[in-house]
Amino acid sequence: MKKTLIIMAAGMGSRYGGLKQLDIIGPSGETIIDYSVYDAIKTGFDKIVFIIRKDIEQEFRSKIGSHFSGRIQVEYVLQGLDKLPEGFTPPENRQKPWGTGHAMLCAAPVVDENFLIINADDFYGRDAFARAAAYLDSIPAGKMEAGLVGFYLKNTLSENGTVARGICEADASGNLSGVEETLEIERRSDGSYSCHSGRELKDSDLVSMNMWAFSPAVFEYTEDYFVEFLKERAVEEKSEFYIPLVVNTLIERENTAVKVLDTDSVWYGVTYKEDKDAVSAAVRSMVAAGAYPEKLWKGE
Repeated sequence: MKKTLIIMAAGMGSRYGGLKQLDIIGPSGETIIDYSVYDAIKTGFDKIVFIIRKDIEQEFRSKIGSHFSGRIQVEYVLQGLDKLPEGFTPPENRQKPWGTGHAMLCAAPVVDENFLIINADDFYGRDAFARAAAYLDSIPAGKMEAGLVGFYLKNTLSENGTVARGICEADASGNLSGVEETLEIERRSDGSYSCHSGRELKDSDLVSMNMWAFSPAVFEYTEDYFVEFLKERAVEEKSEFYIPLVVNTLIERENTAVKVLDTDSVWYGVTYKEDKDAVSAAVRSMVAAGAYPEKLWKGE
């Protein structure tokens, strides 16, 4: 069954100060995006869709997208303030688009198949992609389905400070029943955890790292929910329409069962500037162990 990976990269220029400064983490100049696309290809994805901004389009295509030419089908879509349903206009002083739910909706014109959507700057790992791919392959044609790849808390921490994580709650059938945003999570020297709420946490708690799997039926629901959102909050300069809002509404209104897909993958990201070296060291260890080749894209 055909399946697509959508990578949300519209915020990259803002975070990195320009694509020329995109963090290199691999031994041959690879970025986190390179590893995500490589893992997607290895686990059977057929197409990559990059969600970007107009002002970074040319540089993104030449410096990042060109790596994948001839290896997998690649599409680009733009997320901008003008990408709104008919009848809506952005507030005069708004600077940024409406978040991850809006980004996903921008990809709808080029996605007709089951898909996985991820952040551009998160390293998710091969097993996470394999779990998502197997789930997407199991979805019956035409059915509204959704899944969340859940990472074990112990595999998402930073050695350089506290983290915020969405702790997943699942029912007896393994379906998502809620996500509790939990701040200031830190593992103590004795292996126990502390957090802002005092909640008791453990290594095996599953957390959301914004890795969502959907059938394309989600786009129609998302557009309806986005219209409702804009009717209430379009005048706000900083309101955000997030994927979890879409998922929560699907659960509450449509009784959609959102499958929680647990993975043993270790997540890596740059929460603190000191994390970059740790991410790079981890990737180089995986290369040394044979999980990835020293040069991902041979021939470049």
